[in-house]
Amino acid sequence: MKKIRPLGNRVLVERSKAQQSKGGILLPDSAQEKPKEGVVIAVGPGKSNDKGQMESMQLAVGDRVLFTNYAGTEVSSDDRELLILSEEDILGILS
Repeated sequence: MKKIRPLGNRVLVERSKAQQSKGGILLPDSAQEKPKEGVVIAVGPGKSNDKGQMESMQLAVGDRVLFTNYAGTEVSSDDRELLILSEEDILGILS
């Protein structure tokens, strides 16, 4: 198992699985829009501000988040679809 640790103000997110339509129709992967939400797997330490002080992250491991459409870099680890995102690409935390 590869362990990925994000740097700076980046987070590692496992994208949610695509869901079946209400009518029960299952579309092929190429026709489905990828979900724009997922669960935070790992969080970087934060970033330094202009004064050299470390700004902590607002996210925590386990947070369910909503992110922008074309955000992040896709990586795979143990057949899981993961994204490395900047904290700015995350729109909000779902509750």
